[in-house]
Amino acid sequence: MKDSSNDHTDKYGGSLENRCRFAVEVIDAIIHEIGVDRVGIRLSPFVDYMDCFDSNPHVLSTYMVQQLNKHKGFLYCHMIEPHMTIVDGRMQIPHGLLPFRKAFNGTFIAAGGYDREEGNKVVIDGYTDLVAYGRLFLANPDLPKRFELDVPLNKYDRSTFYTQDFVIGYTDYPFFNGSNAE
Repeated sequence: MKDSSNDHTDKYGGSLENRCRFAVEVIDAIIHEIGVDRVGIRLSPFVDYMDCFDSNPHVLSTYMVQQLNKHKGFLYCHMIEPHMTIVDGRMQIPHGLLPFRKAFNGTFIAAGGYDREEGNKVVIDGYTDLVAYGRLFLANPDLPKRFELDVPLNKYDRSTFYTQDFVIGYTDYPFFNGSNAE
């Protein structure tokens, strides 16, 4: 969908509509097979991993949300916040998803650097319906319980996120036992 990486010269390239055509066709086909109430999507318009970016991620996101809204009951739209920065040791979240949250008619999920406090705040404030926690979940297999008890979290080790090692990573982080947290 992103214009930096889509070099198609057929009906799947060029214009915004064409660049999004494949995603829209896949969504339509899945909805046809299993029903709209079982289909959701994660969009990462602001992510520029491996130099894959879009010159106007706001327009891209708005267009895709409009396409999702054509399906009454579409299960969810899950989006990643624009670039986060660390200030004074704490992740600063730009809260750049509000226009898409307002435009989307279904359940909206925000992801991107949230901790317990900020996650609760954005749900209470109506910024999002749900918050996704990726990195924190990798380091805290008991994350819901830790959030419930408001206890310290294990620090994650990014070097273990995409490893072939079956011993190091998600499987070796300790569960909270009443006193531990790393």
